[in-house]
Amino acid sequence: MTSLGGPTAVGAASPSDERIESVLASVRARGGRVTTARRLLLSVLFRGDTHRTAEDLASEVQAIAPDVHLSTIYRNLDELEQLGVVVHAHLGHGPATYHLGSDTHGHLVCETCGSMTEAPADFFDALASNARAHHGFAIDHRHFAVLGQCQACQRVDGPPITGA
Repeated sequence: MTSLGGPTAVGAASPSDERIESVLASVRARGGRVTTARRLLLSVLFRGDTHRTAEDLASEVQAIAPDVHLSTIYRNLDELEQLGVVVHAHLGHGPATYHLGSDTHGHLVCETCGSMTEAPADFFDALASNARAHHGFAIDHRHFAVLGQCQACQRVDGPPITGA
C-alpha cells in the first residue's frame, strides 16, 4: 500500500507526489510546518475535482483523518492561497470554492440551474482590456465568474435577460 506523499512504485514518484513535495518545500522555506493535515489536504487537492468548498475538502480529509477540524482546513487553505497553490472563487450563491492556482480560468455560472463552465483565461481578454482601458481596472482571471443563464435553461425559460 502506498503512503500519502510516498512513492507509487519502487523508486518512482507520481507527478502529484512531486507537486505535493514541491509545495511542502515552499511551506518550509517560509518557515511553515509540514503537518499531516496539510499533507492530506494537498493530497486531496491534487487528486480531486477542481472546484470544492472548504467543507467539501474537510469531508474528504476527515474521511482519512477524522480528527482534522474544519478550522485547520481553512488555515491551511489561507496559507496555500498566499503561496499561490490554490485560488478561491465565488461562483454565484453559496460559499467560496477552491481550485489549484496553476489552472487559470474564468467561470460561466448559470443562475437558474447552478451549472458552471470553465472558460480559459484568454476567453475574457477583450473584457479585461476594456476594463483596463476604460476604468483602469485589472481583472483577476483566477477569481472571475460571469453569472447568467446556460443554453439549456434558456430553452426552458426563454431568452436570457439582457442588461439595458
